Amino acid sequence: MTIDPKEIPLQKLAGYLQGSVAPRPIAFVSSIDRNGNVNLSPFSFFNLFSLHPPILVFSPSRRVRDNTTKHTLEHVKEVPEVTINIVNYAMVEQASLASCEFPKGVNEFVKAGFTEVPSTKVKPPRVGESPVSFECMVKQVIPLGEEGGAGNLVVCEILLAHFNDEIFDGEGRISPWKLDAVARMGNDFYCRAQGENIFEVPKPNVKLGIGFDQLPPSIRDSKILSGNDLGRLANVEKLPSEPELEEFRKSNLLQLNQSSERHSHAKEALSAGDVLKAWKILMS
Repeated sequence: MTIDPKEIPLQKLAGYLQGSVAPRPIAFVSSIDRNGNVNLSPFSFFNLFSLHPPILVFSPSRRVRDNTTKHTLEHVKEVPEVTINIVNYAMVEQASLASCEFPKGVNEFVKAGFTEVPSTKVKPPRVGESPVSFECMVKQVIPLGEEGGAGNLVVCEILLAHFNDEIFDGEGRISPWKLDAVARMGNDFYCRAQGENIFEVPKPNVKLGIGFDQLPPSIRDSKILSGNDLGRLANVEKLPSEPELEEFRKSNLLQLNQSSERHSHAKEALSAGDVLKAWKILMS
């Protein structure tokens, strides 16, 4: 199916875009108006866009049904400060409740049962239950249109970051398993970053891989090795040397005469994370 965004109803376009550009992290934004009224609302048009300076951007879109603006957008124009809080699995139902369109002036911290924690550098409070909170100054609000569904990019500079000690591993890094973050999919679907959903892919920017074009056709055209398998094989800097292969042949008890057998055993090695062994199996 091919669509022209200008030729289908906006609601249907929203379903296609939000269903395919996913998962999206959630900015749980606390804001305040000039009268001191606090608002708390989740936004899934959100991400990290710069490290120096540290910039987060979220987008409160104009409502599709009636082209009205959200309270958060009105607040940041009055008081250009927010806290952006990360949503994890333990609080996702409460965060969803905070997305209800309560009347202006109603405090979603109270309605959704969250704890207001005073911020240090900005006026809006932090969410006590959030594993990570950022105190931010709003640098710029960029409207992307005037019709229903148009976004408004709220560019925020992080002034202070707060991390729950429990989300760190033994090496001082944030553990994705301990963070237990959630993200938005399309419709009412969410995604939980936990268990087998978390996996590692070696970064190619720390070395120069040989590339797909250097894979022998017999490997590149394999009916057993997947695109991911081939990608990992092609990410090595160099192939095993002849002495390494000779040593492997002497110590290896497998008798692999068929290419399909080699590919199957290489796939097992790749699944175990042993790329060098996979290459030795394929080349022996």
